[in-house]
Amino acid sequence: MENVMLAKALAIGIGSIAPAIGIGMIGAKAMEAIGRNPEAAGKILVPMLLASAFAEAIAIYALVIAFGIK
Repeated sequence: MENVMLAKALAIGIGSIAPAIGIGMIGAKAMEAIGRNPEAAGKILVPMLLASAFAEAIAIYALVIAFGIK
């Protein structure tokens, strides 16, 4: 039982590191781009949100795998 809980914790913990870094980098670069060209904020927002959603989906896959461990 304890090993199962540890495996679940490691799966979600390790599986969410890369998406968290990715989302942080996406946000940082989007804010940098908006800072350089504020008129392009509307054009930057949609791709930024889309890329963040794709990165978040990877973290959700890790969550699904963690729930699948028996």
